[in-house]
Amino acid sequence: MASGNRAILIAGPTASGKSALALDLAKTMNGVIINADSMQLYKDLRLVSARPGSDEEAQVPHRLYGILPASTASSTGAWLRLAERELDMARDNGRLPILVGGTGLYFKGLTEGFAELPDIPVEVRAKAREMADRQDLDGLRQAIFDLGDPQAARDLADPQRLARALEVLMATGRPLARWQQEHQSSPLLAPDRCLKIVLAPPRPWLHERIAQRAKLMLADEGIAEVRALLALGLSDKLPAMRAIGVPEIAAFLAETADYAETLHRLTVATRQYAKRQETWFRNQMSDWQRVDPSDKINLEKFLKIC
Repeated sequence: MASGNRAILIAGPTASGKSALALDLAKTMNGVIINADSMQLYKDLRLVSARPGSDEEAQVPHRLYGILPASTASSTGAWLRLAERELDMARDNGRLPILVGGTGLYFKGLTEGFAELPDIPVEVRAKAREMADRQDLDGLRQAIFDLGDPQAARDLADPQRLARALEVLMATGRPLARWQQEHQSSPLLAPDRCLKIVLAPPRPWLHERIAQRAKLMLADEGIAEVRALLALGLSDKLPAMRAIGVPEIAAFLAETADYAETLHRLTVATRQYAKRQETWFRNQMSDWQRVDPSDKINLEKFLKIC
C-alpha cells in the first residue's frame, strides 16, 4: 500500500455495504478479510448476522467468520487475541489485512489498546449476575452508582456491559474505567499506519437496505436458522440469542406475532441498532475517514487514497 499503510479498517452501520467493499478491495490488493463483527463470529447465525456467503468466501480468504458456537459468550479481549494471530498470518503470507465489521469496541481495542477484565471469582460473578437479573436498566445503573462507579452508571447503556462493570467493581473495588486505565494493553495496529474508513450512508438509503434485509431474515432460510438455534435450548442471555432477528423470529415461531408484525419489529430493531452504531462511530471514531456508499464507490479512485 502507498503511504506505508499496513491494514485497511472498514467500519459502518449494519446493511451499509461493508462486506462488498472489503471483497472488492481484497480482490484488487491481495487482501485477507478479517471479521470485526461480534455476531458474525457465531457459526449458527449466517443469515441472521448477514455473514458473507460461501461464494464470497471462495473468492478471497475470509477469517474469523462462523468460528464460535452459539453457546459461547465471547468478548473484545478474546477477539483481539484471535485478530492478533490473523494479523501475524497475513503479514507472514504477504497479504494485506482488511478488517471489516460493525463492532466499534473491536476497532477501538485494535487501534488504541484494550484492558482485559480481571478474573472474577465464581461467587462474586454469581452475586453480581443475580443483582443484574433482579434490576431493570435504571435500577442496575443506580446500584452501580451507589457502589462507587458513577461513570459506568452514566455512560453504559448495554445490560451486559453494565453487569461486567458491576462484577469488576465488586471483585476489585475499582470502577471499570480506572481498572481499564491501569491495565491498558498496547494497540495491535498503529492508527497512523492504517487506512481507517467509516461508511456513512444517507439515512433513507440505509433504511431501504435494512427493509430488504429484514425480508431476507424472515424468509424460509432465516426462520429455519432461528428454529435450529432455539432447539439448542440455550440461555436467552447469551449474545447469540440476543442477536437482532433471533427474539423477533422466535416470537413468530411461537405464534405470538404474525408475519407483518414480525417484519415491522425486525425493521425497527435493525434501524435502532444502526443508529446506535452511527452514534458510536461519530463520537468514538471521529478521526476516521467518512465514505458515502450510496453513490457506488469508484474503486479506481478509492484506491488512490490507499
